[in-house]
Amino acid sequence: MIQQQNRRLNKQDYKTLTLAALGGALEFYDFIIFVFFAVVIGQLFFPADMPQWLVLMQTYGIFAAGYLARPLGGIIMAHFGDLVGRKRMFSLSILLMALPTLAMGMLPTYQSIGIAAPLLLLLMRIFQGAAIGGEVPGAWVFVAEHVPYKRIGIACGVLTAGLTIGILLGSLVATMINSMMSVETIHNGGWRIPFFLGGIFGLIAMYLRRWLKETPIFIEMQQRKALTAELPLKSVVVNHTRAVTVSMLLTWLLSAGIVVVILMTPNYLQTQFGIERVIALKANSMAIISLCVGCVIAGMSADRFGASKTFIGGGSLLAVASWTFYHSATNVDLLFITYSIAGLCVGVVGAVPYVMVRAFPAEVRFSGISFSYNVSYAIFGGLTPICVTSLMKLTPMAPAYYVLALSVMGILLGIYLRNDLRATDNIVEHSDSELEKTPVTAI
Repeated sequence: MIQQQNRRLNKQDYKTLTLAALGGALEFYDFIIFVFFAVVIGQLFFPADMPQWLVLMQTYGIFAAGYLARPLGGIIMAHFGDLVGRKRMFSLSILLMALPTLAMGMLPTYQSIGIAAPLLLLLMRIFQGAAIGGEVPGAWVFVAEHVPYKRIGIACGVLTAGLTIGILLGSLVATMINSMMSVETIHNGGWRIPFFLGGIFGLIAMYLRRWLKETPIFIEMQQRKALTAELPLKSVVVNHTRAVTVSMLLTWLLSAGIVVVILMTPNYLQTQFGIERVIALKANSMAIISLCVGCVIAGMSADRFGASKTFIGGGSLLAVASWTFYHSATNVDLLFITYSIAGLCVGVVGAVPYVMVRAFPAEVRFSGISFSYNVSYAIFGGLTPICVTSLMKLTPMAPAYYVLALSVMGILLGIYLRNDLRATDNIVEHSDSELEKTPVTAI
């Protein structure tokens, strides 16, 4: 199937993007709703006489377990995604997410069954991590292989925005529950509602993906019998070490933006600055909306200007915006503005998959992205909440310093990717299938 690199997105492309983004949003909601109720969950699933800081650290430890489980699930699903098809694994991940989410909503608390309560919560969180490990890389590969080559940036940016809508959905649900229910009602069972909704959302997402088609690139590889003859992961580790390294560092940047600025900050605003929970969640919702816009802008920028300029400019803006936000967080009058701007600048992460899908050849693309992304997220995304929480004992500005450091790393990666921009600028017109035989980045 031959496509022109420069053609515009057609009706089928938009349908694929819409269904993939919507399904990803619903699944991502399931994965992150936990963090919006971390304080309540900590109080219910650990002893009442445990110090607050230790409760939060252990609760975030269970949250981190989801990230630590991502590599195993992601690598297994990516293996079969490279060998038997993208669509099958793309659909399987939904079911693996919906069932544990429903189960989490039905778990008894520490008061009922003691230490078994947090252990069961941990087990469900591990299942969720395995599912999301295949979802995100699979989604990026799926949409990138459906659209024209020179529209990969906007496609990945839109999809990443769709995933963040799942975070927004979680924030909105948390805001509604905290607005409509008393603290006592939430503790007595109101916290379960988001998890029940998540299970239903997951089943809806699984149904929606029935309408997606296998990617043209995978179908062509099957017809040409060009599927990798060796283990995809082995080929990735042996032959694509530089691509893996850069992809892992970009994932670290992505995790810093999402986990710290978006997921941890609502609780941070409450505990460090005494901002009311409802106000913190409303400001967080505004930041997530801005993040969605930023992801699309970053994707468009990557298509138009290349990865180098996008990360140099985006990293610089993220450094300034996040630093300003955290140092003015006590000013409630400015909170919505500064948090929204910070969220917009976090949107630079929308260009991360643009680099990653171009860094690996089609035969091992799913495995390459899944290995790099999930291992990196397991290390950096999973340990970030614990690290930042520990650093807060030294300074309440720990989140600001952490995001600033990662922003600088993003700028340095942008400088490194300048060769990638020069290389891709000189590519002559080919069919998509020809371009997919060898990665064109200079990584």
